[in-house]
Amino acid sequence: MSDNEPAMGLFERYLSVWVGLCILLGIALGAFVPAIFELVASLEYASVNLVVAVLIWIMIYPMMVNVDFASIKDVGKKPKGLCVTLVVNWLIKPFTMALLGVLFFEYLFAGLVDPQSAQEYIAGMILLGVAPCTAMVFVWSQLVRGDANYTLVQVSINDIIMIFAFAPIAALLLGMTDIVVPWETLLLSVVLYVVIPLAAGYATRRMMDRSGEHERIGEFTDGLKPFSIMGLLATVVILFGLQAETILAQPLVIVLIAVPLLIQTYGIFVVAFGWAYLWRIPFATAAPAALIGTSNFFELAVAVAISLFGLNSGAALATVVGVLVEVPVMLSLVAIANRLRPNFA
Repeated sequence: MSDNEPAMGLFERYLSVWVGLCILLGIALGAFVPAIFELVASLEYASVNLVVAVLIWIMIYPMMVNVDFASIKDVGKKPKGLCVTLVVNWLIKPFTMALLGVLFFEYLFAGLVDPQSAQEYIAGMILLGVAPCTAMVFVWSQLVRGDANYTLVQVSINDIIMIFAFAPIAALLLGMTDIVVPWETLLLSVVLYVVIPLAAGYATRRMMDRSGEHERIGEFTDGLKPFSIMGLLATVVILFGLQAETILAQPLVIVLIAVPLLIQTYGIFVVAFGWAYLWRIPFATAAPAALIGTSNFFELAVAVAISLFGLNSGAALATVVGVLVEVPVMLSLVAIANRLRPNFA
């Protein structure tokens, strides 16, 4: 790939535009034909909405095919970059997200939202903070010309840790904000939206590896990518359709949620990228390490928010606002990283 060749396809490059249009479509449909969304909301079993579950699987499965467990054997080759990623993802980011959520919605924005909604917005932010990015990281790594193989190692290790750490950390932080956590639903969500897609992705990758056609893996996931984005956009339409009444009554809510999310994203990038610079990590490893720590696995956060709090909850709304701000913010961080490249040895 040449330096000037774009690493993002049409869907990824304009994801925020598509999300914005689907938000408007969802609000319009929710205002004029709410019965459609009431029907979708009724199709659930064991606190899992069946329609959204299918859409989430469509989103997540292609990403999991990219995870190569064989790459884990290379984990010790560049430990500093992996250390930055893991510490930021699991020891810093979830807790700063919870802190910002409480600061803004229990104090700074306390007079602008009702207490119940405030708790749900905090919960959605926490779920975003506990879900480290899996898929779009490969795009950000390409845009900064990062070490692709090492990025794969980082993502693979993160996904394995996520199986065991997501539920306990989410439960801890949700409990600290006085939100009752149904453990059964949280664990079921991890199984449904992490373990099963990861196992399916692993099986698919093994099948293609055995056939000896390794290049087919990239072609396969590229072919599924538009369907993955369509699943995300359909979920956005459903969520905003269910939230239409609330949003039309309080349009400021979207901005209120976006403010702490923006502060969190830029703040975490400064911490991760600054640490990598001071630790003299090469740019090709440092930039992806910082970007992995900064971005979110918003598909998982959306799914778990829906399972825990419901389709029309403030938590689900907060996770979708995370989708809205993610791409333009991450593109700005890619630009900042590339501008600072000469400062690295």
